Amino acid sequence: MSELGRCTHAIVRSIPQSLGRLALRTEEGSAVAVARARLQHDVYVGILRNQLGLSVVELEADESLPDAPFVEDTAIVCGERALITRPGAPSRRGEVDAVKKALQDLQLNVVEMTDENATLDGGDVLFTGREFFVGLSKRTNQRGAEILADTFKDYAVSTVPVHDYLHLKSFCSMAGPNLIVIGSSEAAQKALKTMQQMSDHRYDKLTVPDDAAANCIYLNIPGKGNVLLHRAPEELPDSVKVFEKLKEHMLIPVANSELAKVDGCLTCCSLLINKSSDL
Repeated sequence: MSELGRCTHAIVRSIPQSLGRLALRTEEGSAVAVARARLQHDVYVGILRNQLGLSVVELEADESLPDAPFVEDTAIVCGERALITRPGAPSRRGEVDAVKKALQDLQLNVVEMTDENATLDGGDVLFTGREFFVGLSKRTNQRGAEILADTFKDYAVSTVPVHDYLHLKSFCSMAGPNLIVIGSSEAAQKALKTMQQMSDHRYDKLTVPDDAAANCIYLNIPGKGNVLLHRAPEELPDSVKVFEKLKEHMLIPVANSELAKVDGCLTCCSLLINKSSDL
């Protein structure tokens, strides 16, 4: 079993002004306050760098790529290997170039998804430490899941239909080596049931009232132990009360109200990497 949550490096990307006007969103809503989004993102990056001690690679904003801060969608990193994805939205495919270079600079084994019939967003990929679950959504198709399976042959890969949400991880994530956080909605619970049926392993589950709160970042940091970045109590208070039951975790609340308006989750904004040795 992989050492889930072990991490030495993170890749993030700054927020362009164009995000407020041009970022993709599944439904219309209130406008993004870009200055506030940048402030929240800066706090997020500061937690990774200063509080948790990760080496953070911060890529420049690109006004022609309004969704580029959501770097998770551009690559799947497992061990020393990285798969550069082919995002499901054509407007996002230019995002992969800068991320590919950053991963190569970190001396990872970089594999590119070149099949034009394949689409894959990282937000649809849940790695449990034992296996991958891949959401089949409007952004990710079966061919994308097959290429992921070919790239990471040491792990089983199962597919999960995603209908009512942008990505699989819009309503679930890992909160520990054996613990899946899942939202309470019918769609989330149905997806969890599918994952349970697909897997030979029995995972524990932590159900939270808000689907958006189920997207967390779990890290296992030497000297700090289990760490969980979760949505802030002023945003999703009922779900935070559930996280407070995790007595063995260092809980770090993170505000994400602005990027959430354009479907951004906590995991979206970083690519986490565990290098076996520092460069």
